[in-house]
Amino acid sequence: MTPRFSVVVPVHDEEGSLRELYRRLAAVLDTLDGGWELILVDDGSRDRSFETMLELRRADPRVKIVRLSRNFGHQVAITAGIDLASGDAVIVMDGDLQHPPEAIPRLVERWREGYEVVYGVMTERAGESRFKRWTASLFYRLLRRLTEIDVPPAGDFRLVDRKAVDAFASLRERNRYVRGMFSWIGFRQTGVPYEAPPRYAGRTKYTLQRMLRLAAHGILSFSNVPLRLVLALGFLVSGLAIAEAVYALVGKLGGFYTVPGWASIVFVVSLLGGIQLIVLGVIGEYVGLIYDEAKRRPIYLVRELHGFEREP
Repeated sequence: MTPRFSVVVPVHDEEGSLRELYRRLAAVLDTLDGGWELILVDDGSRDRSFETMLELRRADPRVKIVRLSRNFGHQVAITAGIDLASGDAVIVMDGDLQHPPEAIPRLVERWREGYEVVYGVMTERAGESRFKRWTASLFYRLLRRLTEIDVPPAGDFRLVDRKAVDAFASLRERNRYVRGMFSWIGFRQTGVPYEAPPRYAGRTKYTLQRMLRLAAHGILSFSNVPLRLVLALGFLVSGLAIAEAVYALVGKLGGFYTVPGWASIVFVVSLLGGIQLIVLGVIGEYVGLIYDEAKRRPIYLVRELHGFEREP
């Protein structure tokens, strides 16, 4: 029987929280009308996460497991789970219990009102630094200005209707920014506020470097404004160089010309060289994205499936 709800949870070294995650999810989902399935995506875990998943599945066949061949990343693991989800509504959440299962009924309520995408909006996160809150707010403001889509300040905790899931599944780019892709597909969307508790166990997998990489993917995947900015920068520098040349010529003709010192020459050459490297770097990022897509490699590879009748 096709389940009413599919819950997709990407897992990377979350051995300490999986049993508590299942317990709280089962308690919440059993109160909803219709059956459910829990899809755990093992994204190359190095601890006993996979063995814990197998124990949960032996105790409850509604738990299904996707084991990827290696660590492909959080956004790809979400995609793998969504590809295999069969429910009328698909709920995506993290495995660290900072996306509280108790908030799911509120997502379901808005879905039953007719919304195809219901995303969780975090109002407060326990233990989050002021720096992280400030940078996250800055990023979403920047993303709104640089792209033509309205990406809400929300994470990956969301409920997605089957129509929106099928639309999302048709987007097969390799460099994935899932929350931006869900904004791009449209449909009726709304947010539900929730408070994020501290991690139940373990440490966050999103280091500053990974967050910066995700932010770069979000901007480069949905905007060509950076290319326009470096083009404008090139015109600006060229204009300043022409103005400097005119100034030097007027000074020479007026008898005010003096031989410039080496410091000014080094400054101008270094400035132009730095701008050229910036321009080449931005162009290189876009070329790299094109190169990744041109190879047409699969987004992920599955090592094992448990509880599924069909291949991804």
